[in-house]
Amino acid sequence: MADFLQAVFLGILQGLTEFLPISSSAHLRIFPELFGWGDPGAAFTAVIQIGTELAVLLYFRKDIWRIARAWVLSLFKPEYRGALDARMGWYIIVGSLPIVILGVLFKDVIERDFRNLWLIGTTLVVMGIVLGVADRVGRTDRAIKQMTLRDAALMGGAQALALVPGVSRSGATLSMGRFLGYDREAATRFAFLLAIPAVVGAGVFELKEIANVGEAHAGEAAYGWGPTITATIVSFLVGYAAIAWLLKYVSTRSYTPFVVYRVLLGLGVFVLLGVGALNA
Repeated sequence: MADFLQAVFLGILQGLTEFLPISSSAHLRIFPELFGWGDPGAAFTAVIQIGTELAVLLYFRKDIWRIARAWVLSLFKPEYRGALDARMGWYIIVGSLPIVILGVLFKDVIERDFRNLWLIGTTLVVMGIVLGVADRVGRTDRAIKQMTLRDAALMGGAQALALVPGVSRSGATLSMGRFLGYDREAATRFAFLLAIPAVVGAGVFELKEIANVGEAHAGEAAYGWGPTITATIVSFLVGYAAIAWLLKYVSTRSYTPFVVYRVLLGLGVFVLLGVGALNA
């Protein structure tokens, strides 16, 4: 029963933090450790993120269908190849390549070394500052229809940094989008669409690890299928309930509150590690 209660809490945490540039994976690493539950592990984290991405799929279903249809038609009909939706299909594919390639190549390092809380505290602070700088210096004069293949590749490269917990997939992508001059709405919309293949792919890739509940690494909690499915469902419900408001907020408001929160959380992690309240 305790595992299921923990799973509900972690699902709520995932649903609330996935769409904000504050790193859901960092929260799923920090708070269970603070409560003495142990590290839920990279596999558990990747799988329950499928829940929030299913919420994105449902919310953006019309956009996704339109993009997919235009992209497929463009393969056979030249008149579709210049359309924004067809180009967006290619941009999402190209932008997804960095995180897929690096995620496969460095899987063991990501699941072991990158989950160190000293590193996570550092990335929370550093990438928080980067987000703040990007939001202030970004020209904000480019819309999503002005997206280029180069920009998609650069934003995809930024997204790949989120393989390190604490970076934040949306935060890194939004930062690069703002540095490239895209307005908040364009950067946010592309960040959401770009995350879908990466998160769903990572979750499916890690499904086999959940079956090995007796093989959790040292310091990791061993969540089996039941708690994992519970957390995934909860993350979907919470994520879908929050996504419309969160998307509107992130698209139109300054990122300053998230910058401040990231820095304070990162510094708080350092303090708690220093006094022994957290184990790295």
